[in-house]
Amino acid sequence: MNGAHDCGGMMGFGPVVAEQDEPVFHAPWEARMFALMSAIGDVGGWTLDEDRAACESMHPGHYINSSYYEHWLNGLEILLHKQGLATAQEIASGRIASSPRAVTPTMAEAVWPAVTAPGSYQREVTAAPAFRLGDRVRTRHLNPAHHTRLPRYLRGHMGEIIACHGAHVFPDSNAQGLGEDPRHLYTVRFAAAEVWGRPTRDVIHADLWEPYLEAV
Repeated sequence: MNGAHDCGGMMGFGPVVAEQDEPVFHAPWEARMFALMSAIGDVGGWTLDEDRAACESMHPGHYINSSYYEHWLNGLEILLHKQGLATAQEIASGRIASSPRAVTPTMAEAVWPAVTAPGSYQREVTAAPAFRLGDRVRTRHLNPAHHTRLPRYLRGHMGEIIACHGAHVFPDSNAQGLGEDPRHLYTVRFAAAEVWGRPTRDVIHADLWEPYLEAV
């Protein structure tokens, strides 16, 4: 999706200003939002990619003028409604209006270990990788209506495969609830001059899935 979240390379936003001594949470409600997401993740039935897609679905004007945890809140409201865990009326009022759906949540003391447990999106597949180290590739010029991890500023540019990571869950499919559909993942090196059009010796490295790439 070409949403407001995908703003890499866009001009006009001004410099990135680092906040000195930035707190973990800027307001108490942000801490509650973090706790709520941690607690409901195991009963919601959605994937991380679906969560990202829901956060990205905000209206662009709202997205760029809201905070990080507001993005979380927007995504959670969408997913609660989609999964039948809360109605739009209940979300707006903050009060239950119908019989709750039966779920078996993780015990409170087990939530944090579950949230922080190591995991992997790497999967075994029988298909051989289409590319090898040193291959020249071009990113496809895609404009999907759904979630994707191919940033706009890299589309249509040439680069070189410098690492092959095996097959990983394909976010474009997983975000739509269509299954993991594992695809091979590569690190691609781009000349910054190729991407930005300015003379420079800098390079850009991006981890990109096979469907994003075509051979040169």
